[in-house]
Amino acid sequence: MLTSAAVAALALSVVGVVADAQGSMRSSFPGRRVGGGTRGECSARTLVHLVPESSVFAPGSSGTLGLVQGPTANPVSLKVVFKPNDVGTESVRTLAASHASLILLSSAVVTGPTIWESSFNCASLLDDDDLDPMAFVQTTSPPALSLLVSDSEASDQTLQIVLKSLLSQCGSSVPSKDTMAQFGLADLVTDEWPESLPVRCLSREK
Repeated sequence: MLTSAAVAALALSVVGVVADAQGSMRSSFPGRRVGGGTRGECSARTLVHLVPESSVFAPGSSGTLGLVQGPTANPVSLKVVFKPNDVGTESVRTLAASHASLILLSSAVVTGPTIWESSFNCASLLDDDDLDPMAFVQTTSPPALSLLVSDSEASDQTLQIVLKSLLSQCGSSVPSKDTMAQFGLADLVTDEWPESLPVRCLSREK
């Protein structure tokens, strides 16, 4: 029978192994916080995960994730996928089409490394009788891709505070340039962007 000291030592050992594994993934994960391509209006539309430049993020106790979709004349729905890196059930959610906006997803409890992908449903713009063999070039593009982890670093904690503060703006709007600048992404805001972004607050699970 294990003593309390032995149990504590075992727990610390497990935590250390998990921390080492997540640390290794932080340095090797091939993420991209800015998704999209260069062909077609839909595929080239800006889609950004509001995470550190490494595209690895610990949401912390607030469990808040943020993403921004840029301007477009023809908005389509947005698919958000969460895939546990080991054993677990993939979670898929489709968000309604909208123009440029900042979306906050709450209840993002992370118990282990989880891959987060977001992409526009560009294929929905095609007609059923569209036989253009090159259509796929315009309707597919790399998704925004991030790794969610449970161990917070300084860069995570800074963004956790910013995202938590944005929750107070649910249903209102925030300045586009200044808000994106807080995430080091001010250069993405061009003259095509609106001066302010509506803030949409949703639960990750619903």
